[in-house]
This record gives sequence, C-alpha cells and structure tokens, in this order.
Amino acid sequence: MGTQQEKDELYALDISGVTWLSAPGTEKDEERVEIAHLPGGAVAMRSSLDPDTVLRYTEAEWTAFVLGARDGEFDLK
Repeated sequence: MGTQQEKDELYALDISGVTWLSAPGTEKDEERVEIAHLPGGAVAMRSSLDPDTVLRYTEAEWTAFVLGARDGEFDLK
C-alpha cells in the first residue's frame, strides 16, 4: 500500500478547508461516516460525532478498501 513517506505527507496536509461528504438522507446531527477527497486520489474519513479524529488513506489504500467492501470482505456474518 502506501509508503511511510506517503502517509507522513498525507497526514501533514492541511485539510481544514475540505468538503466533507456523507450518505444522502442523513441528518446533520445524526451519526454518520463522512469522507473528503484529498489531492492525488487520497481520502480522509471521520465520524460526524468525532470530527477531530480523522483517518487518511492513500489512493491505493482507499481503492483496496472499496474493492474489498464491494467484494463482501466486511460483511457481518
């Protein structure tokens, strides 16, 4: 996936001005996952109830996650 240098650079980015997106139909005060698109295909993700804790994923990490989710890797049994 991403190298340590890529991760360090990703976490060094100022994301204070990003636009956070969430699933359609969710209310502003409702708990939801929010994502923001970052440069180079990277993605930031947070919980609406804990907006100060932000995880950041390189393009390769995010692609692997999305493909895994589509393939059912994260389905609850």
